[in-house]
Amino acid sequence: MDNTEPVQPSLNSSYHPNALGNHSVSDDEEGEDHGPSAHLLPKHSSAPLAVRYSPEDSYCLVYIIFFLLGIGSLLPWNFFITAKHYWLYKLSNNTHQSGDEEQRSDLSDYFESYLTIASTVPSVLCLILNYVLVNRLSPNVRILCSLVVILLVFVVTTVLVKVDVSDSRLEFFVGTLASVAVVSGASNLFSGSVFGISGHFPMRISQALISGQAMGGTLSAVASIVDLAMAKDVTDSALAYFLTADVFILLCIITYLLLPKLAYSRHYMLAATCTNPGGLTDTEGSAVSSVPPLQPILKKTWVLGMSVFYVFFVSIMVFPAVSSGIQSVHKDSGSPWTTTYFVPLTSFFLYNVADFCGRQATAWLQVPGPTSRVLPALVLCRSIMVPLIMFCNYQPRDHLHTVLFNHDVYPMVFNCLLGLSNGYLGTLPMIYGPKVVPRELAEATGVVMSFFLTLGLAVGSASSVLIVHSI
Repeated sequence: MDNTEPVQPSLNSSYHPNALGNHSVSDDEEGEDHGPSAHLLPKHSSAPLAVRYSPEDSYCLVYIIFFLLGIGSLLPWNFFITAKHYWLYKLSNNTHQSGDEEQRSDLSDYFESYLTIASTVPSVLCLILNYVLVNRLSPNVRILCSLVVILLVFVVTTVLVKVDVSDSRLEFFVGTLASVAVVSGASNLFSGSVFGISGHFPMRISQALISGQAMGGTLSAVASIVDLAMAKDVTDSALAYFLTADVFILLCIITYLLLPKLAYSRHYMLAATCTNPGGLTDTEGSAVSSVPPLQPILKKTWVLGMSVFYVFFVSIMVFPAVSSGIQSVHKDSGSPWTTTYFVPLTSFFLYNVADFCGRQATAWLQVPGPTSRVLPALVLCRSIMVPLIMFCNYQPRDHLHTVLFNHDVYPMVFNCLLGLSNGYLGTLPMIYGPKVVPRELAEATGVVMSFFLTLGLAVGSASSVLIVHSI
């Protein structure tokens, strides 16, 4: 193993590259005191010997809980963006229509772009706040308060489904964007905190969290399609849709409260506490700032962070603002496939399933490694996805009238490629980040990596507005 290109031995022993480059996750979930990653353990750990022996994750309960928390971290955002028919109905020029015939308005035409901006800009601010609060406020307070805020906003959104807003569409539009901003900020405070906690665990737990995020998108897309198929009225569909979100957010609160009761999770949180008690003293016992040092984190992770930034920057430029506007070339046929189900299936469902597959693949394969130059090169190659999706049958087209890919199969293939590459290339640097820094900086590094992700979403969302208006 010594002839490989290792990450520095100050790692928190959760990543161990091997000669084949596959399944780079170490066996620390089996116990950190033995196995091929043992030589990466800190040489002068202040942790008692007891915490070096890891209990088993019985029935994979901790893995399942983090998977559910991952679903909950992006579920609110996904439920907002996939309810396209509901927003078109609410913001149309006449909400007394059945909803089958789209009524254009300035608010509905660019709603996805405004929605993306309203969600990502507050997210950046909340993640900066999260970094400042890492050692000032316990993760329990940050996570539970965030979930309660999300639940309250979604309850209000659910109630408004049956309220007639035909005479106050602008007020409803502004209120919806405000709700999205609050939910998105709280969601990112929640996800950043949970991802920071997962940095103390083996890499499989971080992977479970990130895979759960993709499953949140998939579930919201499936729920949207089922509601469209079963509900006769668009408001009945939206009511069932948002009630599903309410129940799942409540489930996230319950499962998180169960986490400290499991021996496996208690073990790793105890180890993290022993490594840096209180998070406020250095190795010599001197007092340090309660804000984690940023420079050593960025020195180890800036390439990984920029990779995460660019992956999500490219993705959010075209999804959902552009991809959800791509219509079937046979829409005039009037069939349910080309009208009602085309966008939910080809844009939201296919993208989210491919994204989930890409993230899940990192459970078995981690190549390129954290120090490889191939990783950022592959990330840059995703830039080609932007023009490919732009030149599909996006409608309405006011400026760029050329449609190069005039067949329904093209957006299906492109969305799958966009989602698959987003899932795989976005997950690798996210799970590498907390593993290439000293153990006491793992939680703060998780927050920093989440910041790069959200910054990519914020810049990409601003760019998506320009792309939509240019088309």
